[in-house]
Amino acid sequence: MSNLKKLAGQTAVYGLSSILGRSINFLMIIVYTEYLSKEAMGSFTSIYALIGFLNIVFTYGMETTFFRFTTGKNLDPKKVYNNTQSLLLTSTVVLGSGLFLLAPWLAQWLEYPGQAYLFRWTALILSFDAILAIPFAKLRLENKALIFAGTKIFNIFLNIFFNLLLIVVFPYLISNGTISEGFLGYRSDWGVEYILLSNLLANGLIIPFVWWKAGFFKFQLEGTVIKPMWKYSIPLLFMGLAGVTNELLSRFLFEYVLPPNFYAGLTAREAGGVFGANFKLAILMNLVIQAFKYAAEPFFFKQSADKNSPLLYAKVMHVFILFCTLLMIAISVNLEWMGPLFLRKPGYGEGLFIVPTLLMGYLLLGIYFNLSIWFKITDQTKYSFWITLVGAIISIAVIFIFVPILGYMGGALSTILCYFVMCLLCYLYGQKYYPIPYQTAKGLFYLLVSFVISYLGFYLDLGEAVLNFFAKNSLIFLYLGLIFLLEKEHIKSYLPKSKKL
Repeated sequence: MSNLKKLAGQTAVYGLSSILGRSINFLMIIVYTEYLSKEAMGSFTSIYALIGFLNIVFTYGMETTFFRFTTGKNLDPKKVYNNTQSLLLTSTVVLGSGLFLLAPWLAQWLEYPGQAYLFRWTALILSFDAILAIPFAKLRLENKALIFAGTKIFNIFLNIFFNLLLIVVFPYLISNGTISEGFLGYRSDWGVEYILLSNLLANGLIIPFVWWKAGFFKFQLEGTVIKPMWKYSIPLLFMGLAGVTNELLSRFLFEYVLPPNFYAGLTAREAGGVFGANFKLAILMNLVIQAFKYAAEPFFFKQSADKNSPLLYAKVMHVFILFCTLLMIAISVNLEWMGPLFLRKPGYGEGLFIVPTLLMGYLLLGIYFNLSIWFKITDQTKYSFWITLVGAIISIAVIFIFVPILGYMGGALSTILCYFVMCLLCYLYGQKYYPIPYQTAKGLFYLLVSFVISYLGFYLDLGEAVLNFFAKNSLIFLYLGLIFLLEKEHIKSYLPKSKKL
């Protein structure tokens, strides 16, 4: 019980920073859809999908490896930190330089002629992210959640500041004659460029502070330390590549797979912008999963030596499913007013119907993260590669088969189907090599019921906005009642016991 409270407390701190920061960041979708064209939104969607994919290449599973080797290998944590950061810094210089030089070719291949600078900036963003990864991981391992959270929030505020300055303030000042076109090299025809530039500036400015708080490292590359770490991390690299393929590939490929004129009045890139904007509405689920991951990964490794850890992992999974299914319903039934609030320009609301499916996809991703603990603590990371490879193949197949037929929903289905199969495989192998007493039947029941309620609430229409609001949100309380009915004994065990007089 105390362990669950500890995990909940750490998740709350990470969650506060993640949800507060990313919620503010999430609000930028209002700015982007208001001030940028659908074509610029399409570029934003595809380029950031590429960044998400390459970020895995640049970090190649070293965060998880760092946790494993500082907690379960009887090694000096300082030596592990020095070697991990030195290795990552070296590889970042090589990979970042290579991407920087390949920028003109990449711009031509992805149909951004004359815009090689976009991919040079991308190389710098990825490099900054990579050299911050291990210092941030060290802060998490040392339970410095407040420093971690505060820095993340500050970084996001910097990003938002530069976005608003370049996308909103400068155009306003130019329009009223306060400054002239070309002030400090400003170009009114840029859109996605300013999103990338804001990201680059915000990340670069926090590097000195993060390195200082995590502790500066000594450059060390010792074969006796790096060799086993490398062996452990390589399967995680392929797991990450396959996993991010599942998560991001639909957004990256959408505009290239969608047939011409599939949506009247929209080019394929503009339709990709609509798809990406609706994907953003599902980010609320991803925020919770990310906050949970920040707290749970070091927590799981630290608890792995306890003989009761399998029971603890099962309890964590069950609470996770209950909370996330409730969140999925709460978002889905309120899309009627959330959609127009965040997607302000006409046309973006056409993709709202895919949001419940995307929410379930993210929820399954969170379940997979819970399930994957077995191969991380048993050093069986090779299984991660094969499981996520299967998921990636399914994701790609669904995209190429169903996007040309179903459009937006085809892209959403690639997310939910690949994560379902990955969860199934990870569960089956996990129960064979590291049995954990999950409440499987009850968990599947909650997933199915919550998904049905989510779409029921989304499509429910009583013809009047106020009635719709109350009727839709009553489904949340209906689901809460179901949880209480089925979990009342467990809920009672978590409540403080009254003292007898």
